[in-house]
Amino acid sequence: MKRILAVVLALFVAGTVASAQSYTFKVLANKGNNKVKSGADWESLKTGASLNSTDELEVSSDAYLGLVHSSGKTLELKEAGVHKVSDLASRINTGGSSVASKYADFVLSKMSAEGKKNRLSATGAVHRGSNDAIKVFMPSSVGVFNDKAIVRWDSLENASTYMVTLKNMFDDVLLSIETNDPNVEIDLTNDKIAKENVILLSVANKADESVKSGTYAMKKLPSADAEKVKASLNSLMSDVNQESALNKYILAGFYEENNLLVDAMTSYEEAMKLAPEVNSYREAYIDFLLRNRLGGE
Repeated sequence: MKRILAVVLALFVAGTVASAQSYTFKVLANKGNNKVKSGADWESLKTGASLNSTDELEVSSDAYLGLVHSSGKTLELKEAGVHKVSDLASRINTGGSSVASKYADFVLSKMSAEGKKNRLSATGAVHRGSNDAIKVFMPSSVGVFNDKAIVRWDSLENASTYMVTLKNMFDDVLLSIETNDPNVEIDLTNDKIAKENVILLSVANKADESVKSGTYAMKKLPSADAEKVKASLNSLMSDVNQESALNKYILAGFYEENNLLVDAMTSYEEAMKLAPEVNSYREAYIDFLLRNRLGGE
């Protein structure tokens, strides 16, 4: 009986390892008329596809591919031409934790036909009336891990300048920021706000301050919680330590899974800034806002 159990266990482990290693790369982001050849024929390459070592890629001009290796390492490919997947794999230093592949699978699992349908219906929506409230794309109360937060809100058709106000719990104004864009980057190490555990944020149309958002609370994580996040993040950073749009995308998955929604938003914003021409990141960001009910109705 013990021998049978040992054989079954060995087969299970072997099957698990084979399953875990059944691909060389996965496609996380895809721009251009790119193709893959797994057998005799070339086919259009799709986001989320798995690539094996025997496959070939045909990358079009002005294209972009964001690939994650089975080891968790990432690769951005922009070189036009035909590439053997095995050659691309040889560029990868496979040492590391492979934690990134977990979060790559996480962000891929969030892509769905329903998500695309919701995204198409929501894309381009803005408030039309000058008296409409401003919708900030964050929960009413949210923990923040990092020292930088990028906050975005629904744009107003007739607003050219927004006023972002940061207050403490006693309603004292700590910092005011003007911006012409429907987003702002907040440095949480700024001397005026660094000592606050809770910061209250609101946004108003500078030309008519009666047109404003509600109040949103950003809270520093308690030390014990921050240490847990930091420990997990350190393992991931061995795979995604380079400044790239693809790595920011994977970090967004990490933060979302840990319910750090402002940190996830910031990573999406940074990914779009690093690769503004790649719609995959913009679409993933919209999906993120919708599934977390941060994008309004």
